[in-house]
Amino acid sequence: MSQQEFSEMAKKKEIVNRELSWLSFNDRVLQEAADESAPLVERLKFLGIFSNNMDEFFRIRVATIRRLMDFEKGAKELIGGKPRKILEKIQQFVILEQNKFDSIYSKIQKKLAKENIILINEKELCGEHVVFIRNLFKEEISTLLSPIMLNSVSKFPELTDRSIYLAVKLTKKMVSGKFEYALIEVPTSQFSRFIQLPEIDNKKNIILLEDVIRFCLDDVFSIFPYDTFEAWIIKITRDAELDVDNDINESLLEKISKGVKNRRKGEPVRFVYDSKIAPDLLKYFIKTLELDNEDTIIPGSRYHNFKDFMNFPKLGNPKLVYEPLPPVKKVELENTKSIISVIDKKDFLLHHPYHSFSYYIKMLREAAIDPKVKSIKITIYRVASESKVVHALINAAQNGKKVTAVVELRARFDERSNIHWSHQMEEAGINVIFGVPGLKVHGKMTLISCSDGKKATNYAIVSTGNFHEGNASLYTDINLFTADKRITSEVEKVFTFLEFNYRTFSYKHLLVSPTNMRRKIYTLIDTEIANAKKKLPAYMLCKINNLVDEEMIHKLYQASKAGVKIQLVVRGICSLVPGIPNQSENIEVVSVVDRFLEHSRIFIFGNNGDERYFISSADWMTRNLDYRIEVATPVYDENNKKELRHILEAALKDNVKARIINHKQENQFKKLNSNTPYRSQMELYNYYLEQEKLKNLKK
Repeated sequence: MSQQEFSEMAKKKEIVNRELSWLSFNDRVLQEAADESAPLVERLKFLGIFSNNMDEFFRIRVATIRRLMDFEKGAKELIGGKPRKILEKIQQFVILEQNKFDSIYSKIQKKLAKENIILINEKELCGEHVVFIRNLFKEEISTLLSPIMLNSVSKFPELTDRSIYLAVKLTKKMVSGKFEYALIEVPTSQFSRFIQLPEIDNKKNIILLEDVIRFCLDDVFSIFPYDTFEAWIIKITRDAELDVDNDINESLLEKISKGVKNRRKGEPVRFVYDSKIAPDLLKYFIKTLELDNEDTIIPGSRYHNFKDFMNFPKLGNPKLVYEPLPPVKKVELENTKSIISVIDKKDFLLHHPYHSFSYYIKMLREAAIDPKVKSIKITIYRVASESKVVHALINAAQNGKKVTAVVELRARFDERSNIHWSHQMEEAGINVIFGVPGLKVHGKMTLISCSDGKKATNYAIVSTGNFHEGNASLYTDINLFTADKRITSEVEKVFTFLEFNYRTFSYKHLLVSPTNMRRKIYTLIDTEIANAKKKLPAYMLCKINNLVDEEMIHKLYQASKAGVKIQLVVRGICSLVPGIPNQSENIEVVSVVDRFLEHSRIFIFGNNGDERYFISSADWMTRNLDYRIEVATPVYDENNKKELRHILEAALKDNVKARIINHKQENQFKKLNSNTPYRSQMELYNYYLEQEKLKNLKK
C-alpha cells in the first residue's frame, strides 16, 4: 500500500487501523537503520529490531486477524475493517518494507567494507578460509545438524517458529530428473551465527553460519550419489496466541506450561523464503505446508531472521557502535548506607537508563537483611534470565521476611522464564500469586513494610516498566520511590486485592485499571474542557507508547474541539489522526525513536495552573484500561514534577529523532526550528549530568 493510499484512508476515518499504524511505527525503526550518521553496527541492530518486531507482529496481530476471518461481519467493527482486506494491505506494505530493508542492508555492507569488515558468503572463500571452515565444520558444527531427507519421510517435520532452515536440493550433473529435497535447521541457538574468519591483509571477514553449512553440504550428504547441492533459507512464523480456558480442574500454571510447549504447533501465518529458490522446491513447500492465499507468503533476500543482527560482533572498533553512556550517579544514593532512609526524607525519581538500576537492587538487598523490614511485596511481569531481583527476594525470604510475588504467567514470550522463577521462589518460601482470573497484572509496584515496634512505615516503588535489569539499560522508564502515605496506603490496597480478589477498594490518589483509571482520566480531561470553555488555560502533555482505545481518542477529539491544547509523544501505534480541522486541530503528535526504547508513560494536566502529574504502566489501549491491572501514581513532589515536565518537553523539542505523526503516516522528521540540533535522549543525559554536578557543588 502506497503512502498516498495510507493518507486517503486516514482522511476518511477518525481512527487509523492499529495494524497499519504499527507498520508505520516499525518503518520508523527502519529509518534508524537507514540513518547514515549512526554507527554501522548500531544500524545493523536496528535492522535486527525491525525484523524481531515484524516476527512478533505476525505471531500476534496477523494471527489474530486470520482467526477473525471466520467472523468477518462482527470483526469489521472490532478491528476497523474487513480482515481479508486488512491482511491484503499488510502484505503489500510488508513487501515494500522488505525491499527497503534489503536496500539498507546492502548499503551497510558496502560501508562496512570500507572499514575492512567484509561479510562474505561460501562462494567467496579463499584457500586459507576454506581450510579454517572445513576444520570448524568437522569439529564443532557438523554434530549440531540433523538433516531430514524429505523424499523419505512419511510425515513432514514440524517447522519451529523463530528458526531458519536451509531448504536443500540435491542433484547429479549429467543425470536429468534425479533429485532429492532435504531440510536442515540452522542451529543458531547452539552456535554463533557470525563466524569471524582469519584476518587477511588486515581485513576482518565474517561469514554467516548458514553459509558455512552451505559450503559443507557435500560433507553432510556424502553418502548420497549426488554432486550438486543448492540451498536456500526458508522461515515460518506461527500463531503464538495462548488460549487459556476456564477448566477448573487444571491449574493455570499447567495450562500456561502446556501453551508454551505447544506454541511451535500454532497455525502458520507467514512463510518467508529466498526469492531465488528453485521454483519446484518452493511449490513443494507451499503444497506440503498447505499454504494458501490467506497465508502471507513473502519472497525475500538470501538471509532471514535478522533479529540475530542485534548481537552482531563489535569487532573491537569503537567507531562501529555508539559511545557508551555510563549511568549518571545519584549523589544522595551514592553517599548513603541506607536507601530506605533516603526515601524517608523525600520522594525521588530514577530515570533508567540515565540512572543505574543497581540502586533498586541495592534497596531490595538492604530490605532483605534489615530487621525492621517485615514484608516485601512485588509485581513481576518480566524478569531477567539471571534475575538479581528474584535473588534478592529469595534472600529476604531466607532472612524470615514475608515475601509476596504476584507473577504474571501470561507475559507474552516470557512465560517459560516466569514459570522457572516462580518455582524457584516457591521453593524458597515466597508466597507466589499467579495474577487475577481474567485480568493480566501489568502494574509495576514494590511495597516494603517496616516496623520498629512503635511505628509502622510503608515504602513504595511505582514504575512505568518492569523490574528487569536488562531492560533498564535499554528502555527509558521512570521509578517513583516514596513513603508518602497517600500513595503507599493505596499501593497496599492494590496488593491486598491481588492477594484476595474478593476485597475491592476505592482509590482517591492512584488511578487503577480496571477500577477507576478510565473514569478518572476522563474527569481530568473534562476539567480541561471546562477550563477551555471558560477561556482559562487548558492543556495536556502526555507521553505513552501506544494510543489505540477509540473511546479515549474520541475524548481527546472532544477536548480538541473545545480548545484544549494537547501535545502527545507516542512512540508506537497512534490510531488518533491529529491536525484534522474541526476534529483534532489542537492536537500535536510526535514519535521519538532513538538508541533507547522510549517506554515511560507520563501524563500532565494543566488544571488551571495547579498541574496534575502522573506516571503509569498503562498505555491508552482498551486492554490496559479495561482488562488489565494497571497503576498510575500521582507525583506530588515539586522537584519531581519539574523533572517530568523536562522529560516531556525534551521529547517535544527534539528535532533530530522526532517524527511528526499525521494523517499521511509518512514519518517525516521534525524540522529544525533553529540551527541547533536537539536530540532529546542525549540532552536528557547531559541534563542529569549537570544536575549531579550542581548537587556535588552544594555539598
